[in-house]
Amino acid sequence: MTTGGGPLLEVRGLTVHHGQLRALDEVSLTVGAGEVYAMIGANGAGKTTLLRAISGLKASTSGAILFDGTDVRALRTERRVAAGIVMVPEGRRLFPSLTVEENLQVGAAYARPGAWNIDRVYELFSWMPERRKQLAAQLSGGEQQAVAIGRALVANPRLLLLDEVSLGLAPVIVRRIYDTLPDLLASGVTVLLVEQDVSQALRVASHVHCLLEGRTTLQGEPAQLTAAGIEDAYFGLNATPGAPA
Repeated sequence: MTTGGGPLLEVRGLTVHHGQLRALDEVSLTVGAGEVYAMIGANGAGKTTLLRAISGLKASTSGAILFDGTDVRALRTERRVAAGIVMVPEGRRLFPSLTVEENLQVGAAYARPGAWNIDRVYELFSWMPERRKQLAAQLSGGEQQAVAIGRALVANPRLLLLDEVSLGLAPVIVRRIYDTLPDLLASGVTVLLVEQDVSQALRVASHVHCLLEGRTTLQGEPAQLTAAGIEDAYFGLNATPGAPA
């Protein structure tokens, strides 16, 4: 839980540029402790840019990123990891020449004290112990994604950023990965995820936020949203950019 009783993450009017292109245009959101918060939107909507800005991999132009009440925009990425903000990037980004266990050990470099360690990751993904000496390059896409999540968990995150974890994976593998979310939430981890698969996001999220060309077009709890409203927000049909639901 947050020490002050407020939201774990609060993004206020965040604007990010890629050169002259405004990738995010005054985006705001609030993520409470213990929540699964899903960002949806088409390619180029700004979802990954948002996660990279929160994690410190992309500088923002203006706005604020409050983590447990403190603006972290001036902190380097490793300082944000040490504070509890950890990202699983799109494409896994494992070290292919290292073993499963060595990749997990990398995640402990800036780890916070906490309940997660390599042994607990092995309990979460029961296939890993027998494969711990296998090179990451020899794993399937789904197995690599599990290792990437495990690498993030050993850092003991308070806020776990998941960027397109379902990309390129078979539906049955995607479901297995998302089925680990209750274990993460039970351990005190809050999740902010980016997902193009709207049905998957609605299945797991407590709050959904849609971006279109860097602006908010819809946000709310899944039960409050209609299929037509989501489609309009996703594709920009009959939508006013920046107007939440």
